[in-house]
Amino acid sequence: MTNQFGEFNASLKLNWIWIIYASTILAGLIFIFREGLSVMLSWWENSPEYNHGYLIPFVAVYLALLKADAIRKIKFSGSRSGFPILLLGLSLLYVGELSAVYIITQYAFLISLIGLVIMAYGWPTARKLWAPVAYLFFMIPLPSFLYNGLSSELQLLSSQLGVAFLRLAGVSVYLEGNVIDLGQFQLQVAEACSGLRYLFPLMSFGFLCAFLFKAKAWQKALIFFSSIPITVLMNSFRIGVIGLLVEFYGISMARGFLHDFEGWVIFMACVGLMFFELWCFAFFGRKKFIDVFDVPFPPLKSFKAFVPRIVPSRATWLLIGIFVFIGISMNDLQSREEFVPLRQPLSTFPLKINDWRGSEIGLEKAVLDELKLDDYLLASYSKLDNQIPIELYVAFYDSQRKGASTHSPKACLPGGGWNIDEFDQYQIDNIGPFNQTMLINRSIISLAGTKQLVYYWFPQRGRIITNEYLVKWFIFWDAITMNRTDGALVRLVTAVPNGVDISESENRVKDFMRTIDPQLNFFLPGKLARPRDS
Repeated sequence: MTNQFGEFNASLKLNWIWIIYASTILAGLIFIFREGLSVMLSWWENSPEYNHGYLIPFVAVYLALLKADAIRKIKFSGSRSGFPILLLGLSLLYVGELSAVYIITQYAFLISLIGLVIMAYGWPTARKLWAPVAYLFFMIPLPSFLYNGLSSELQLLSSQLGVAFLRLAGVSVYLEGNVIDLGQFQLQVAEACSGLRYLFPLMSFGFLCAFLFKAKAWQKALIFFSSIPITVLMNSFRIGVIGLLVEFYGISMARGFLHDFEGWVIFMACVGLMFFELWCFAFFGRKKFIDVFDVPFPPLKSFKAFVPRIVPSRATWLLIGIFVFIGISMNDLQSREEFVPLRQPLSTFPLKINDWRGSEIGLEKAVLDELKLDDYLLASYSKLDNQIPIELYVAFYDSQRKGASTHSPKACLPGGGWNIDEFDQYQIDNIGPFNQTMLINRSIISLAGTKQLVYYWFPQRGRIITNEYLVKWFIFWDAITMNRTDGALVRLVTAVPNGVDISESENRVKDFMRTIDPQLNFFLPGKLARPRDS
């Protein structure tokens, strides 16, 4: 019997030569992917939603060891079809490094690992190991734009359900977006309370339970996917409980140790509900729980099932050579400095433009920490003959490579309590020195009887973009083709007075846009911007 990694040698009881070579290849794989993996580790360390990431590789090894007996019966016959999969992963590594979109690098690591497994063990063994490999995907954080959108939606949903629990308990409460008004106190359901801190670890735990549960496929699927509604409902219940405690015992119930402790209690309650679900399946299936949900501890000798009795062949040396070559080329890519354009700081943006006068407004440190921007302007402008102001907000990022990027107002405004009554794209005529047409996002929002008109767009390296997902694509593309990922968000907001035709507000904002457009061009670098150090 032959193998991609070598030839059969029946005389070896435990092939230490194969172990050394396999360990060298795995270490080489980790080394060439080190940049993306280090970013992933920083997410595990700094984001509570992903603190469980440290456990996932160990649990994946445990799941693989559970398959030792089945794998021991399979004759190892490595498959050359794993090599194209490995090449795909290595190609994606270059794409991820060129663009510095590290989630591509992280997925490329797992694709490369799958290719190596198929090359070493063959498809029959690889199919037995699908669950441990699939489990590793839980260790990769979501892209920032997906995370932010999901967090905003869960904040609103959890707020609504939490208020429903409070009303069932007889508490008089009013909800504006994610702000719960109890009369004397107000509670804001912040991003940290969206439920994602429970959702990601509970989904990985649900996958583990489904794998260990001896039941039909539909029952396993239900166990895994039930982690989502369990998380949402229990997080909403937690918000309701905090609201009750604040109502009767004061605002201190929503702060400090007690707030964090309540979070742990709710998470353990989520785990308890999942075990109750398993017990129900066992009970109605007329089986003992211990018989359908067993957590065995495989002996250490199970590792021997994964060590073939083979002597490494030239294919092994070829892989080591490929990894050395990629490792050297990665150093050149990672040492490449990103092009950061020369521009004027937004703090110098004029507060007197023709007959418009402005006054600056500062953002709180907590907001700045969340936005992770490099420069910003927030100012209120009005004409001397018109007291209705226009709020100008410009957020600028020198680099959007490592997840810090513009936040879409479409996702942020509902969190502040505003309802989006209208949303569409709108053309503004006579913009710029050549009287061009500019496409922007237009929205009408309302809160407690007041209305506002919102215009916003994304200036991105000489482009005006209205779609936040298209922004992400051009970040990726321009990082490869231009070595630039700088970009901005421009947002204009003005009030729509009751009883006044909205066209008055529209004309006011259009006039302001045409007035500031020449000024903005000095502060938002275009496609032909010069580097900062020139």
